[in-house]
Amino acid sequence: MSRNTLNTLKDFKLSDTRKGKFYSLPALEKTLGVNVSRLPVSIRIVLESVLRNCDGKKVTEEHVRQLANWSPCADRVDEIPFVVARVVLQDFTGVPLLADLAAMRNVASKMGKNPKNIEPLVPVDLVVDHSIQIDHFREKKALDLNMKLEFSRNNERYQFMKWGMQAFDTFGVVPPGFGIVHQVNLEYLARGVHKAASKKGDIYYPDTLVGTDSHTTMINGIGVVGWGVGGIEAEAGMLGQPVYFLTPDVVGVNLTGALREGVTATDLVLTITEMLRKEKVVGKFVEFFGEGTESLSLTDRATIANMAPEYGATMGFFPVDEATIDYLKGTGRSKAEITAFETYFKAQKLFGIPKSGDIDYTKVVALDLGSVAPSLAGPKRPQDRIEIGHVKANFAELFAKPTSENGFNKKPEDLDAVYQNADGVSVRNGDVLIAAITSCTNTSNPSVMLAAGLLAKKAVEAGLKVSPHIKTSLAPGSRVVTEYLEAAGLLPYLEKLGFGVTAYGCTTCIGNAGDLTPAMNEAITKNDIVASAVLSGNRNFEARIHPNIRSNFLASPPLVVAYAIAGNMTKDLMTEPVGRVKGKDIFLGDIWPTSKEIGKLMKHALNAKTFKDNYADVKGDPGKLWEKVTSVSGQVYNWPASTYIAEPPFFDGFTMQPKPPATGIVAARALGVFGDSITTDHISPAGSIKESSPAGKWLTENGVLKADFNSYGSRRGNHEIMMRGTFANVRIKNRMIPLTADGSSVEGGITIHQPSGEEMSIYDAAMRYVNDGVPTMVFGGEEYGTGSSRDWAAKGTQLLGVKAVITRSFERIHRSNLVGMGVLPLQFLGDDSVETLGIKGDETFDLKGIEGDIKPQQDVTLVIHRSNGQSQEVKLKLRIDTPIEVDYYKHGGILPFVLRQLLAA
Repeated sequence: MSRNTLNTLKDFKLSDTRKGKFYSLPALEKTLGVNVSRLPVSIRIVLESVLRNCDGKKVTEEHVRQLANWSPCADRVDEIPFVVARVVLQDFTGVPLLADLAAMRNVASKMGKNPKNIEPLVPVDLVVDHSIQIDHFREKKALDLNMKLEFSRNNERYQFMKWGMQAFDTFGVVPPGFGIVHQVNLEYLARGVHKAASKKGDIYYPDTLVGTDSHTTMINGIGVVGWGVGGIEAEAGMLGQPVYFLTPDVVGVNLTGALREGVTATDLVLTITEMLRKEKVVGKFVEFFGEGTESLSLTDRATIANMAPEYGATMGFFPVDEATIDYLKGTGRSKAEITAFETYFKAQKLFGIPKSGDIDYTKVVALDLGSVAPSLAGPKRPQDRIEIGHVKANFAELFAKPTSENGFNKKPEDLDAVYQNADGVSVRNGDVLIAAITSCTNTSNPSVMLAAGLLAKKAVEAGLKVSPHIKTSLAPGSRVVTEYLEAAGLLPYLEKLGFGVTAYGCTTCIGNAGDLTPAMNEAITKNDIVASAVLSGNRNFEARIHPNIRSNFLASPPLVVAYAIAGNMTKDLMTEPVGRVKGKDIFLGDIWPTSKEIGKLMKHALNAKTFKDNYADVKGDPGKLWEKVTSVSGQVYNWPASTYIAEPPFFDGFTMQPKPPATGIVAARALGVFGDSITTDHISPAGSIKESSPAGKWLTENGVLKADFNSYGSRRGNHEIMMRGTFANVRIKNRMIPLTADGSSVEGGITIHQPSGEEMSIYDAAMRYVNDGVPTMVFGGEEYGTGSSRDWAAKGTQLLGVKAVITRSFERIHRSNLVGMGVLPLQFLGDDSVETLGIKGDETFDLKGIEGDIKPQQDVTLVIHRSNGQSQEVKLKLRIDTPIEVDYYKHGGILPFVLRQLLAA
């Protein structure tokens, strides 16, 4: 079926003398007789892609009709083939993706095919932002010293990236030192609309993308449809495979009113995260509308869109309006680009924030912006919001509950205990030891960054200081932030409080805060101190920020500075002073900036020339360090010996004919039995590598010194480390391990091997099961796989020999990644769970119902054989959701499926 069958290719006016062509949604509305204009804006943008790419093969006219007839409350059975305009990567996920592509070229070469058949068909940009660590801080040359360490540690990774740049025509790299991928994407990479030459003239179409990071959704703030996927799904997308997904529900969020004085965009997004988690929006589109939405600045919208993974949605989408145009102008986009963007969206009738009643949503929820209060979130999850006046009481509650409930193994009397570390520093429970202005979520937003600078100025002028043992840092998501903080005269005040620029990258938000002093680490572990971190990031999962810091709080940049000054999370900053100078109490209200003060400085933040000058250097090199990185050339990588980069094993034994998938699973063992909210950080940590862990032992055996271990994230190009790091988080709790004498859970990546009953690392047990030919399963609770999009959470699971993961519910990206790696995701039905079924881990399991042709979301049967000889059959739902996912599973995953297609062509 030709795309021209629908006759929707029309002209639109670019200027008085120029026209462009576009696939017109208003024309489609007339052709099909469907009220397309009442569809959610995000659905219409996806519909344009389906319409434009309708080729009668992967995308058909039936797909167009199905999506054009989207109904708010229909059963979600239709599969959408979504062809994206481009792909963005960050280095932690981009390096393993590049390794997979290189391995595909090796396969092609060995089979006598042209390696260039493996080539991205859409532009791919990799931004190096995740690996830099905060080793140096509170010193003038901290930025320079951290950058030099970054290059010395990661030289092998950067050599590999440089090989990729010369090997693949459409693969580009933004070097280290520019900023965080999502902020760089928002400020620079996103061009608004694209155009493609055709015999009929230039065809314009909207920017769309997927990215190998869950916070790719930040780009939804400027009306771009895009979300995070695992690297395996991104590879398929860049190699010509549509991104397939079920037609989603769309939840409309009607924002009304206006934010009160003193309330920040961070407070707003934490409130929205709490609200939408309760609405259970996992796998759904969220679209913001209403007068309150219209009143938000573009950067406030981007902050809200950024945290869509935290509230569980596929997207947090904001339609295009005048604020979008103003932002594109202020960030240096060309006049031609802005004109094309504005005229295109107006021609498609997609311009403007919808009002209440304009759109048919699956469900509408409302939030009065005037009800939002200054807040933090913590100590373990982004959705656990706490109003600032309740932080002290909330922290105290953790010590007031019985030990088995609070998770901190503490008693009420421990709250006021004071300890001395070996350096003579007094440490209490609740003490702030890390305070970081970090993450694209907030450093992309000038209003909160200027607020932090103004608060620092007032604090310094009042004589307030930050204790020298607190590890403070400022790591903007873009070099532009430093420019406007300097222009506003605020950077010196931040520096005086310890918040000097230490890096441009994710740093503390991804877990690269760097270590504490040996004396502080010893004091924490010896006395079991519940220390705190406060950061302007988006995630505070267990052991993410630092393995020894157990209470982590998300806050706006000005609150990060305030709590660094206060020094402890047990202070009530609404009623108690932030600090005391010369006998005088200084309260938060004394140093909190007004919106008028912030507004006066906003002129420095959106300066088009600053943005243009900054990003003109992308092809160059900040510090000239990137230019010095050398690499091999050629179309096929030669895989030199490296503990960072190794040829992945996913194509071992590859043939053009797929091997039949398992016809059933018999006598499987449980590798791990976990509770609720198991994150991808729990499954595949990104941070430091313990010397005693399986990965640490492997590095030591291969001649790597502890000082050179780097992080799991930086070593994602080597499967030997990553499979050993799977389920290796120091805070993960495997319920197969008996409780301690005081009733608390044992933490760390350990399990009980059966039937031997031996306690060992999950990796060692997995390898023993693999060697013995015993299949394994993993069990979990609600929200399994929440958090980052990291494909290694699924890749590592597969390499450990796990055949199925059975949970109460899955987060969207991790479920997709499991299917993409040929691992069965299965879901308990009704009230069934690990607890109700009494699964302890000493059972054996059979899986029945996948022997023949499997169907999406079919029922299957789990047979539990208990140690007492009794058996029980339990119905499960197969969470292979779509027909294309069935094909992926039959091929052993997405990558072999796509490779067979490319080699056959």
